[in-house]
Amino acid sequence: MIHQDLGNPHNREFKKDNSITSYKFNWFDWFCLWYPPGWLILFNRHWQHYHSDTDGWKWFEYGLFLIPCGFYLAVLIRWLRLGCRFPNNEITEFNPNYQQLFGREILAPIIKHYFRAKLHNIENLSPAESLIIIMNHAGMSFPWDFICLSYLLREECGLIVQPLAGTALFDHVLMRWWLPVGWSKVLGGVRAELNSFKVAIEEHKNVLYAPEGLRGPIKGWAKRYQLQAFDISFVQLSQNYQLPILPVICIGNEKLHPFTINFTWLQRLFRMPFLPLSPLILIFILFPSMGVWAMRSQLNYFIQPVNTTTTINSDTKKRLAAYQKAQELREYMQLQINQLLQINSI
Repeated sequence: MIHQDLGNPHNREFKKDNSITSYKFNWFDWFCLWYPPGWLILFNRHWQHYHSDTDGWKWFEYGLFLIPCGFYLAVLIRWLRLGCRFPNNEITEFNPNYQQLFGREILAPIIKHYFRAKLHNIENLSPAESLIIIMNHAGMSFPWDFICLSYLLREECGLIVQPLAGTALFDHVLMRWWLPVGWSKVLGGVRAELNSFKVAIEEHKNVLYAPEGLRGPIKGWAKRYQLQAFDISFVQLSQNYQLPILPVICIGNEKLHPFTINFTWLQRLFRMPFLPLSPLILIFILFPSMGVWAMRSQLNYFIQPVNTTTTINSDTKKRLAAYQKAQELREYMQLQINQLLQINSI
């Protein structure tokens, strides 16, 4: 059972009570689910059903999302409507109730029927107070591989997971116009910063982490399923707090945005985590709302046996042991990926 402190001032904007019915799909929602530029509309409409969002998108602006280049006009109209300012940057906190509602009412049909995501080897998931879950993150797209795994672990295993997300998902100007301010944090996102990671561990949360960092997604299509160097921070936190590490292999996430290469200089110019060039880029330029969409790919998650670390007192030896453990996990996961690719002939 999940408990939510509605007295927390950061969560008072959440309107879920007995007077509000569950979100029900109407014909327009089903159309948005079928039409890729409409996914962003679904996300925002669901938020507005349960939250006060005076700065949010309006109906006539949603209609512009659906036509080529209409999103740019919608942003201009909204900017003028708000008095030539950005949407308010209200600080909000993780709301497990809303995470569950969003998962069951919006994500479920996408994850089950579009991405056809499945969990394998659930028997390897042993009960623990909290876990550091690591996964090969890829796709150079909206983080659907993380989103699907978080949903499946909650729905099938009762495990509430908070993914460590790049700071762009919280701060970038595109996110402030695409989605409600605070959306990533309310749904459980933890900033991919060492201090935020450490606080989440101290609060006994189950954290989903990409040990490659951004090196995983930006490696591009030519290096698909080739794990890049692992950071050692997750191993160090596992050592310090004696938390088990749960490796998960995802097969299919490289196809979320295929045939990509990353333009590093453009990425830095626009201060984005990555800026891919692919056959889809022209469509994204015409329909920027498709930034939360990804190509259809079957996502299979293979849970590996839990790993543990040992406590070491010497700082020098601890860092060396963390590096060796990270390398060991990377080699193990790469071996498993290679074997799974052969079995599935991907």
